[in-house]
Amino acid sequence: MTANLTANWSSSSQISARLALACLDLTSLNDADSEADIAALCQRAQSRFGPVAAVCVWPRLAAFARAQLPASIAVAAVANFPHGDADIDAALRDTKDIVQAGAQEVDVVLPYRSLMVGDERAVVELLVAVRRACPGLLLKVILETGELKTPELIKRACQLSLDAGADFLKTSTGKTPVSATLEAARLLLGAIAASPSAKTRVGFKASGGIRTVAEAAAYLALTQELLGAHALAPQRFRIGASSLLHDIEAVLSGASEPSTAPRGAY
Repeated sequence: MTANLTANWSSSSQISARLALACLDLTSLNDADSEADIAALCQRAQSRFGPVAAVCVWPRLAAFARAQLPASIAVAAVANFPHGDADIDAALRDTKDIVQAGAQEVDVVLPYRSLMVGDERAVVELLVAVRRACPGLLLKVILETGELKTPELIKRACQLSLDAGADFLKTSTGKTPVSATLEAARLLLGAIAASPSAKTRVGFKASGGIRTVAEAAAYLALTQELLGAHALAPQRFRIGASSLLHDIEAVLSGASEPSTAPRGAY
C-alpha cells in the first residue's frame, strides 16, 4: 500500500496522513511505563486506519510488546538511552535484552558527548559493539543533533554511524530541549545521499516534537527531495512520536485538516 501512496502524497492531506501512519514508530519511553501502558500503546498501534510501522519501548518491556502485536508491526527498543554515555557494557546489556526479547529493531544513542570532546574512538567502539551484538536486527543510531548543534559535528556523527553499520540515522531522543529540526534532518539525509554504500539502503528517522501531519509532511518532502520518492516507505523512513497518531486519525476521519507549520524547528 505504501508504494501506491508515494506518487501523489503531497497533493492530499489524507494521503500524507496515511503515509505518515505507515511510517510511524509509535513511542512510549516514560520512566514509569508499565505493562498496562504498553498494552494500551500496542492497541493504539493497530488503528482503525491501519497499523503503524513499529512501537518503540524500553528493553524491559520489549518482550511484552512483542506478545501484544501481530508480526506485521515491529518492536523497537532503546539502548544507551537517553544519556548517550560511552559505557559499552551498559549499552550491550540493553542490546542483548532487546535481542532476547524478540524485538526487531534497536535504537541506540551515539555517545554524543564523547564526540563533542573529540573522543571518536569511544563513539566507534560502542557503535561497532552494539552492531555486532544485534545481527539481523535493524539498527537506528540516535545522533542527538540538538546537543551536537554544529553542522560539522552532526556530519561527523553521521559518518561514524554509517561506517559502524547503521541502518538508520535518527535525529533525537526527544529528551533534550531541541529535538528534530529540518535543518538537522537535511544534514542526516545529505550524509546518506552522499554515501555510495548508504544512499540506496540506509533510512532516516525524525524523532521528537513532531505532533501534526503538517509537520510530518515537511520531513516527508525533505526525504523525497534528497533520497527520492522510493525512500518514502517504512524500510527507509520513520517518524518517532507519541502524539502524532492523534492528528493522523483526526485528519483521516475528516474531523481536522492538518495545521500549517513552519518549515523549520519543531
